[in-house]
Amino acid sequence: MWRVAGDFGESWAEASGKLRKGSETGGDWPVVGDWAAVETRGGQGNAAIQHVLPRRSRFARKVAGRQIAEQVIAANVDRALIMAALDADFNVRRIERYLAQAWESGARPAIVLNKTDVCGELEERATETERVARGVPVYLVSAKTGEGFESLEASFKNGQTLVLLGSSGVGKSTLVNRLLQEDRQRTHEVRQSDSRGRHTTTSRQLFMLPNGAMIIDTPGLREVQLWSVDDGVQQAFADVDELARHCRFGDCRHQDEPGCAVQAALGSGILEESRLENWRKLERERQFLARKMDPEIRRAEKKRVKVIMRQVRDKYQNRDKGKP
Repeated sequence: MWRVAGDFGESWAEASGKLRKGSETGGDWPVVGDWAAVETRGGQGNAAIQHVLPRRSRFARKVAGRQIAEQVIAANVDRALIMAALDADFNVRRIERYLAQAWESGARPAIVLNKTDVCGELEERATETERVARGVPVYLVSAKTGEGFESLEASFKNGQTLVLLGSSGVGKSTLVNRLLQEDRQRTHEVRQSDSRGRHTTTSRQLFMLPNGAMIIDTPGLREVQLWSVDDGVQQAFADVDELARHCRFGDCRHQDEPGCAVQAALGSGILEESRLENWRKLERERQFLARKMDPEIRRAEKKRVKVIMRQVRDKYQNRDKGKP
């Protein structure tokens, strides 16, 4: 079920039979932030969503688990607010992953570092985040005390749609409550041992803020697996991409090849090893998805594996026969 709003007011709605059939063959399933054609039924019960209008932006990920399918989290978003907590669960590598997906979505990303009231290394973590943000705005706030909210709210514009993204326990719902100036979303304390949160928000909802902007609160994502992020990875890791262009060889793997500009940057301290490793991890995921989704790439990969396995088999057969 969906909650829809229009000049008819608000109503619960279900997908029409035509929309359900279309979604089974690759059509768009309604998500929060969508504009849709809705048939109202007056006092006869729920409305029916007939059609989803084209999206100008979409934040998507691969569905959790082994299934190879897309899950759209939110649509028609202007700004993606990537939230991270400044407690024991702080992870700058996770922020990089969110940045790649935010850039790919078509929305402009911003980073919100929450819980400044409990952070004893505020300057260090802010600097670490700004290094990977590469020009993306970084806001330091405390959703609990209200610190830093003046500059954050000043960046919101009337009619703008924002989405909050981040793991469970980073304070998304607490931030929404403070922006709304009322307790609309349930919240829970994080575990003291590791600052991990538990799922409190279980559905994606859009709220109208007092200044005329709209914000989408989302459940915490346990898995942020990539989905079609070629451009997003390039933008999030533009520094690595620029270094790679100066390597001696075009197919450089940035490991032990001579003339590797990436390895030279590592040696000089310009590039962090952990950032490079995260880029490699995202690249492996991107290539894995490409092989799974593109028949031509899948066939080429299957052929390549067959050649390797044949070479291995021949090697062991020759060894057993005493051949060099």
